[in-house]
Amino acid sequence: MESSAVVLAVLYLLLAIRENRWCWPAGIGSALLYLFVFYGAGLYMQSALQLFYVAMGAYGWWAWRPATGQATGQAIGQATGPPVLAIQRWPLRRHGLALVTIAGLSLASGWYLGHYSDSAAPYLDSFVTWSAVLTTWMVTRKVLENWLYWFVIDGVSLALALNQGLHLTAALFALYLVLVVIGGRAWLATWRRAAGPHP
Repeated sequence: MESSAVVLAVLYLLLAIRENRWCWPAGIGSALLYLFVFYGAGLYMQSALQLFYVAMGAYGWWAWRPATGQATGQAIGQATGPPVLAIQRWPLRRHGLALVTIAGLSLASGWYLGHYSDSAAPYLDSFVTWSAVLTTWMVTRKVLENWLYWFVIDGVSLALALNQGLHLTAALFALYLVLVVIGGRAWLATWRRAAGPHP
């Protein structure tokens, strides 16, 4: 189950880098499998997070739809016409609010899990979960800075996976650390082309 989840997760990210909306069905499949993998490892917040991923996968499929009149039935890996949604950036104030919100929610749910469950890592589990909730939303809206958030999240997730003996998942997050750099550079280039030359 873990190996299948890893394969689908890699496929999701590779397609997301290309802004291909077929990333979302791959992500849904991976999330459904990881729901059970993380629960079995005692990472309850990350297990619950997978339900959010499924919902965001459905939303992302809709939000990344091609513009009206463009083909929608092309094969995975092929272009699907100009998307409705373009890559955008958030102002610093919005990032500040996002980080404060993540910190508050992580402390609250980490405290709760630490006192009322046998969670393996209540605070880190909570941090990864709440950060991923926000960052997944950023991906569905094509916010460029999502790649920076994912780099931090994947680094913490790598440590958690190793600690829980999920070696394939740890390898996945190590690969993600490389792919998010590639994805960030690719999206940045696309954003710059769309923004046009600067004075």
